Amino acid sequence: MEKFLYGSGHLTCSIALAIAKGDIKGEISAEVKANIDRSAAYVQQIVERGQVVYGINTGFGPLCTTLIDADQTQLLQENILKSHAVGMGEPIANDLAKVMLILKVHALAKGFSGVQYSTIERIVWHIEQDVVPVVPKQGSVGASGDLAPLSHLFLPLIGLGKVSVNGEIYATEAILVKHNLAPVQLGAKEGLALINGTQFMAAHGVKAVSEFNRVLQNADIIAALMIEGLNGSIKPFFSELHELRPHSGNRYVASNIHSLLYGSAILESHKDCSRVQDPYSLRCIPQVHGASRNAWLHLKEAIELEINSVTDNPVIINDELTISGGSFHGQSIALPLDYATLAVSEMGNISDRRVYLSLEGQTNGVPKLLMKSTGLNSGFMILQYSTAAIASENKGLCFPASADSIPTSLGQEDHVSMGSISGRKLLQVIDNVDKILSVELLCAAQAKDYHHPLQSTPALEAIHERIRQFIPHIESDQPMEALLDSALELVKSGELISLRRQSNPQNAITMELVERFETF
Repeated sequence: MEKFLYGSGHLTCSIALAIAKGDIKGEISAEVKANIDRSAAYVQQIVERGQVVYGINTGFGPLCTTLIDADQTQLLQENILKSHAVGMGEPIANDLAKVMLILKVHALAKGFSGVQYSTIERIVWHIEQDVVPVVPKQGSVGASGDLAPLSHLFLPLIGLGKVSVNGEIYATEAILVKHNLAPVQLGAKEGLALINGTQFMAAHGVKAVSEFNRVLQNADIIAALMIEGLNGSIKPFFSELHELRPHSGNRYVASNIHSLLYGSAILESHKDCSRVQDPYSLRCIPQVHGASRNAWLHLKEAIELEINSVTDNPVIINDELTISGGSFHGQSIALPLDYATLAVSEMGNISDRRVYLSLEGQTNGVPKLLMKSTGLNSGFMILQYSTAAIASENKGLCFPASADSIPTSLGQEDHVSMGSISGRKLLQVIDNVDKILSVELLCAAQAKDYHHPLQSTPALEAIHERIRQFIPHIESDQPMEALLDSALELVKSGELISLRRQSNPQNAITMELVERFETF
C-alpha cells in the first residue's frame, strides 16, 4: 500500500481523501517523531520554569490573564474540550470528520504545537480503525480555529463524546472499553492545540476541491453533448480565438470541448449555414466554464497551502520562543471558499440556460419540448422548472459568509471569518449543481437522439450509448423520478469522465493546462 509521511510529506487534497478511504496509509517517521517529542519537551520546560505562556498556564480567550497552577494543567486542558464542545445541528459526514483527523495529525506532526506523540498516536488509531468522532455541523465562527467542531472531534480522546463505527453511533467510553484503551491523559497546551486550527473549514475545502473538479469535468462533457444535439458551432472553441484572450481556464475548456467535438459532422454542417452565431449558453462556454475553473484553481492552491500549515496557537518555536498569533484565523480560505461557491453556482446557471435552449425547438429535427407528440404530452417542459428552482436556490446560497463577522469571546475575538459556513454552503451548492447537470444530461441525450449527426466522435458516442443503457429515449409522458435518479448517479459517479478519457485520450489540451486543472 502506498504510504504518506505525516509532518514531512506534502499533503494534497487527493492524498487526504485517499487516506480517509484507506487507499493510502499515513505514517510518522522517526525524524518527525523526534520533532514532536522535542516540541512537547519545550512545553514541559516552560511549565517547570513557571514562564507565563497563553494556553499553557493561563485561561483561554478573555481569561488569558488568569494564571493556572501547574498541578491543574491536565484539568485545564480537559476542561477546554468539555466547555468548547457546543456544536449543534446534524453531524457532518463521516468522511469529512475523518479528513479533519488527518489534517490535524499532519499539522501537529510538524512539531510546533507541543503535543505528545502518544496523543497523536491515538488520533491515528481513530483514523486507521475507522472509529470516527461525531461532529455537529454548526457552531464554528472560523476564528480561534474551528473551536466547537474540533472540540467534538477530540472529546473521544478523553473518553467523552460519541463515535461512529460501521454506521452506528456509540458512546466513546463503550468503544474504548471494547478495545481495552484508556482515555488519553492530556499534557500542558494539548487541549488548546487540538481545538485551535482550521481543520473543519479545510476538510470541507478538501472535499470541495475534488467535487468541484468533477462538476467542471462533467459540465464540459454534457455541454459538448448538448452542442452536438443542438447542432451548435465548434468555432467558438478554436484555439486561435483563445490565444487572443489567454485566461488559462478559458483555454483549457476550449481545448477540452474542441477535442470532444472534433471529427463530428456538425463542423461540416455549418459551412453554408445561415445561423451566424449560437446563444451565449453554447458560444460562451469557454468564458463561463473557464472562469469557474480559474476559481477552482484558486481554491485548490489556497486549500493545499492551508493543509500543509501550522494553524494552532500559540506556536512553539523553541523553549525560549513561543508566539501567540492569529494563524488559526480562517480568512485565508474563507474568501476562496465563498468565491468557489459563486463559481459553482454559475455552472448551474448556464446549464439551466442550455436546458431551456434545448426545449425551444429551434434546431432542425429537434422538436419543441424534446418530444414529437406534445399537447397531450408535456414533454420535457417541467424538467426546466426543477433546474430553475435549484439555480435560484443556489443564488441565495451565494451570499458570502465571510462578509459577516460577529464578535465573540467578550470581544477578544472581535473579527471572525465565518469560513465554516462558507465550506458548508459550497458543498451544498455543488450537490445542487449535480442535480442541474443531471437534467441537462437527460435533455442533451434526447436532443442527440433527434439530431444525430452522420458522424459523431468516439467520446460522445460512448457517453451517449452509456446514458441509453440506463435511461431510455422518451416519446410519451411518464414518471421521471427514476430517470432523474439514474442521471444523477451517472453525474456523481464520475463514469462520464472515465469514458471521456478512455474514448478520446488524444486531445489538444497542453500538459501545462492538464497539470494545472486536472491534478489536486
